[in-house]
Amino acid sequence: MHEDEIAIDDEVVRRLVATQLPAAADLPLQRLTTWGTDHVIFRLGDDLSVRMPKIEWAAEQGRLESSWLPRLAPALPLEIATPVLVGEPDLGYPFPWYVTPWLAGSNPEPADDLSQLAVDLASFVCALEALDTTVAPHVEDGRRGGPLEAADESTREAAEQLRGEPAVDGLLAAWAAGVAAAPWTGPPRWVHGDLMSGNLVLRAGRLTGVIDWGGLTTGDPAVELMVAWSLFDARTRVAYREALGFVDDDMWLRGRAWAVSAALQALPYYRDTNPDIVARSWRTVHAVLAS
Repeated sequence: MHEDEIAIDDEVVRRLVATQLPAAADLPLQRLTTWGTDHVIFRLGDDLSVRMPKIEWAAEQGRLESSWLPRLAPALPLEIATPVLVGEPDLGYPFPWYVTPWLAGSNPEPADDLSQLAVDLASFVCALEALDTTVAPHVEDGRRGGPLEAADESTREAAEQLRGEPAVDGLLAAWAAGVAAAPWTGPPRWVHGDLMSGNLVLRAGRLTGVIDWGGLTTGDPAVELMVAWSLFDARTRVAYREALGFVDDDMWLRGRAWAVSAALQALPYYRDTNPDIVARSWRTVHAVLAS
C-alpha cells in the first residue's frame, strides 16, 4: 500500500515472540488477511494478537497505547486491547512491535441495522471524553482533533488529485463549511480519532470493544463524528448525534468536514491497493453529498 513499507517475515515474528515473550513461544502464530494500512497483524494462540508496524509513521503506536490505555481502560465501558508487551526492534526488524489481548467478535457492516450500535458507540465516546486530560498528549497541527484550518492545504491537495470526479466540488463545499464553522473553544477532550467499522468489535449485535488507538489524542471531539458519515445511514446518523447529546450545528459541520478530508485523502492514495478503505470512502462521499 505504501512505497516505503517493509516486508515482514513470519519466521522473524516467531523468533521475536520466542525471545521477547518466551511464555508464548509455543503458541500457534497465524498471519491475518486484513486491509489495515499500517500494521501486519498475527493471531497468537487463542487470546493474543501481535501487531507489527510496516511503515515508519506507525512505529510508536505500541508505546502510545502502552502508555495511555492502562490509564483509560478502567473507566471505559468496553473492552480495550491494552498491550501486554511492547517488543524491541531486533533480528533485522526495525520498529517496536507489540502484543495485545485478542478481542473476539466481528466488525459492523453498513447493511446491518446499526440502531443499537449508534447508542452503544455514543455511550463509549461520552465516557472517553469525560476522562481527565490534565497530563494528556495534545493534538499536533493538521491531525484529527485539531483545528481544521491546519489540514486545509493537505485536504485541498488531495482533492486536486480527484479532479474529474463529479463529487469533488460538493466535497470541498462541505469541507469549507466545516472550516468556516465556529471552532471548538472548550477544554481538550480525549478522542480515539479513528472510529470506523474496522476498529469496532461487536458480539451478538452489541458493541463490546474498540481497537487500534493510533489516533489517540486530546482535542476537538468533533472528530468522533466521522463515523456518522462513513458507517451510519441517514436514520442512525441522527440517532448517533442525539445519543451523544453534546453536538451543536458547528460541531456537526466540523465532524462532517473531517470525514470529507479522510475520504479525499484516501481515495487517490489507496485507489489501487485497499478496496476496503476505498469502499468506505465512497460511502462517506455519497452520505455527505446526500446531506
